[in-house]
Amino acid sequence: MKEIKIQAVCGFGCGSSLFLRIKIDQILNDNKLTARTFCGDVGTACSADCDVIFTSAELAERMIDRAKVPVIVINNFMDDKEVAEKVLGFFETINE
Repeated sequence: MKEIKIQAVCGFGCGSSLFLRIKIDQILNDNKLTARTFCGDVGTACSADCDVIFTSAELAERMIDRAKVPVIVINNFMDDKEVAEKVLGFFETINE
């Protein structure tokens, strides 16, 4: 299986996306999953080489029509359960 690339996106690519990336990394580690995670900004996210984009609902609206990969909305970056469900749900879709 190829390396999965996960992009966490916020407005400028260095604030809340970093926080979300750390959460995603923790979930991957806890579930013994491997992926390369990185941060991106809303302006360039759709041109980055990745397999999925995780972001807020507000920013997803700006990307969903341009993205060539799934854009998954995280409503509350602080909600560990929501982030875990959505990250693990994405992995289920690629293992089908």
